[in-house]
Amino acid sequence: MDLPCDWQINKQKLLERTQYLLATGQWSDCKFVVGQEPHQQTLKVHKLFLAMSSPVFEAMFFGGMAEKNDLISIEDVQPEAFKALLEYIYTDRVDLNSFELACELCYCAKKYMLPPLIKECTKYLCSDVSPKTACRAYEFARLFDERTLMEKCLEIICTRTNEVLREPNWEEVELETLLTVLEQEDLQINSEVELFIAVERWAKAECTRKSLDPNDGKSLKSVIGNALSKIRFLSLSAQEFAEGPGMSPLLTQDETFAILMNTLCTGNKAPMPEGFSTNSHSRVNICKPPITHITCSLRSVNPCYKPVDPYFKSFMPHYWSSYDQPVSINEAEPSGTLSNALPIMGARKDAENLSMNNSSPVVIESAMRELTKQYCLRSLPRNSIITKCVNTNVLECSVTFSVDKNIWVLGVQVPTQINDNTYRIDSVSYTEVLYAHLLDSDNTRLTYTHFSTKVKMNTLVEITFNRAVCILKNRVYRVGVVFNARGKYPIGVCTQNMTCDSVSFSFRVGNSTDNVRDGLIRSIVFTHHDTNNM
Repeated sequence: MDLPCDWQINKQKLLERTQYLLATGQWSDCKFVVGQEPHQQTLKVHKLFLAMSSPVFEAMFFGGMAEKNDLISIEDVQPEAFKALLEYIYTDRVDLNSFELACELCYCAKKYMLPPLIKECTKYLCSDVSPKTACRAYEFARLFDERTLMEKCLEIICTRTNEVLREPNWEEVELETLLTVLEQEDLQINSEVELFIAVERWAKAECTRKSLDPNDGKSLKSVIGNALSKIRFLSLSAQEFAEGPGMSPLLTQDETFAILMNTLCTGNKAPMPEGFSTNSHSRVNICKPPITHITCSLRSVNPCYKPVDPYFKSFMPHYWSSYDQPVSINEAEPSGTLSNALPIMGARKDAENLSMNNSSPVVIESAMRELTKQYCLRSLPRNSIITKCVNTNVLECSVTFSVDKNIWVLGVQVPTQINDNTYRIDSVSYTEVLYAHLLDSDNTRLTYTHFSTKVKMNTLVEITFNRAVCILKNRVYRVGVVFNARGKYPIGVCTQNMTCDSVSFSFRVGNSTDNVRDGLIRSIVFTHHDTNNM
């Protein structure tokens, strides 16, 4: 290539000059042979530029085991992705125009340790996730531990499950991905039959890949691991099961008969086949219409709210002061409005145990839109000792509770960290990271949420579950929270019996450690209507 003389004169900015050097290869001192035959490309680079951007390239060119060969082969990266990497190193710019390029470039950025480029790729992938790409993106994110992308993919999988399962590339997902989908509590499906059909499709494709008979039941079972144990056959009617899964070679005649007996008999049932799920809860995800965001004080949203005892205010004034302040119900988490909090449980076979007063889900949905959030704010007795619990890694807490009326639980409130500088007046923010779930007496998970957002110290933060759950009166449930942010939290023993808006809550804890950590779950967020409890 004939280079123009004095080209620097026309390149007024450093960006223009470095881009020119990359494009022409002038003064390059190294060559990369990228990709595999027949698609290999040779790219000229400058060691100094690469070493300035990546510790991996620094070690490669100037470390104790520096590469002596000026022609370096890179076979595990596609040429287009490596060229995009070089473009970013030389110009600080990247043009992501496809899902495939973003995945490939993110892998390349991981390999050569360029965190800002990883962030750009992950941002693009999150914005481009669709039912067509959700499973593949999830597998990519899991491989490289990109939690934000994993959560985004699972959100698409759970809210657009029908589309995900209909995609032709569903048959190409990894077994672990298939099992992950089956483990989700909320899915946008019409019935469990759709999941079974998706498993059968995948199993037949996998048998074909492994040169096994796709119509042989034993072959099909040999490739799906424990997938059948995650199918909730008992959420189906006898007719749905008989006309669907009951006809599949995936189930033996004995298994089909046992499941069918369990769907038909309401009394003393025959045992389910070994390893099969006895969960009859439907996981159909019913989307809700939007509800107006509410801004109010704790006193107005909770009629039974009482001011904090002056004794505790004097003990930790910064921590308790926020209780009397007007707050937005979803101040800590913009997605915490009622419209997002109430994708209610789908109808089960035993509808009388799910709905309130045998109402249909549609009737309940309509009624709940007119109800107000309530907060069962648990008080600390006057003689309770409030201490600080230091979380160095993971801090778990849980409490069991029961109520005397049917309610819908929406979420919980937990305390944020304590500011070590007790003399500081202005509050300090930090990023809270936690997981919360709600279990029934059989330890079956009814709902959950992953929470990560910036919060203020010395206050309460509201955590909204992925869906509202019907809590039946006089039954025992357990709510658990896992804190992942390092810091100090206020803990203490809360009152075991509380009454809020005519609903009586009874709380119980297990051992002495739980008894203290019980104070980390300060409030149950719920809604109800008296007519539901007649």
